[in-house]
Amino acid sequence: MTKIIDKDRFYYNPDFLGSSSGRSVRILSEYYGPLQRMQRKRISDTIVFFGSARIHAREVAQDALDNAPKDSDKQSLKRLKMDLKMSRYYEDARILAGKFTKWSKSLKGTKHRYIICSGGGPGIMEASNRGASEAGGVNVGLTISLPNESSGNKWISDDLDMKFHYFFMRKFWFLYLAKALIVWPGGFGTLDELMELLTLIQTEKIKKRLPIVLYGKEFWEKVVNWDYLVDIGTISPEDLDLFHISDDINDTFIYVTKFIETNQLKGPNF
Repeated sequence: MTKIIDKDRFYYNPDFLGSSSGRSVRILSEYYGPLQRMQRKRISDTIVFFGSARIHAREVAQDALDNAPKDSDKQSLKRLKMDLKMSRYYEDARILAGKFTKWSKSLKGTKHRYIICSGGGPGIMEASNRGASEAGGVNVGLTISLPNESSGNKWISDDLDMKFHYFFMRKFWFLYLAKALIVWPGGFGTLDELMELLTLIQTEKIKKRLPIVLYGKEFWEKVVNWDYLVDIGTISPEDLDLFHISDDINDTFIYVTKFIETNQLKGPNF
């Protein structure tokens, strides 16, 4: 029997829900909707991957360079060569997500622990979802509606591709369940997410202990002069202990898992 929806009721009325008066309802929906999905999938906590949507898989970058028009200008070829160089981060993210997934699956218990979670788009986000999927694990994609970029990727687990309208609600879900974060080379969005994360930890709005890895030493040392911020007094020397810079898959894996095992794993999962 088909259920008849009374559209005169405000909670079924799309005009009301899409209006400024319905904003609080939309915000609450972006809290309770993901909460329901996480609980349904028995996801207890996550390992979050932040990073650029514009970094390609190695085979994609290599193919684009190999098939570049013969009359391509120097700037175009330079861009394609840089895309190939940057593709190492896609491949590293894919491998690392797979390692974390295999490790998490080896833990005891009935809940899904330390599940890979990304922004659900292409690039580094796709690589992390892909690595987790290829390792046979559940993974999450917190996508966002944007005018100029695609949303979602085929590697996200069923029922865990969750699209947000509000950036702040998406950020909430990135951090609410996070037990570790790996931050890869990226643009404005990645830098925004990292700086807000560090601010929340520095100001103790986030009280839980979190291992944070900035992956890609060359990138992070060129993009942010951390030592200069200490020298001029805008951050404290101990603020540099909030994160770990790494350029190696195994180093990152060991740093994160050791941190979690020392500070977080208890009871049947220890």
